[in-house]
Amino acid sequence: MPLIPRSSYYTKDYRQTAALIRARQPFLIKNIFTGLGIATFAISVYAFTIKAVAQDDFSDVQVPNAPEQPPHTPHTGVLKAPPEVTIEK
Repeated sequence: MPLIPRSSYYTKDYRQTAALIRARQPFLIKNIFTGLGIATFAISVYAFTIKAVAQDDFSDVQVPNAPEQPPHTPHTGVLKAPPEVTIEK
């Protein structure tokens, strides 16, 4: 079963035919301008966001001291493998 149904716009190896290229030609310029508009919008939103975040001043935020470290306790969560037992005959 083919992945794409057979159409007069594609060859058997799914390449565009001249008819498809002619059918898409009137929309080429509109599509290019639409793509450029969307890309410009996305890049401008990204640039605005980076610029807005870069202006933040965190000098008025108090950074707490490091928390006190608890006394050292042995590693109780690590299990050791039992020693191998040999049986003599």
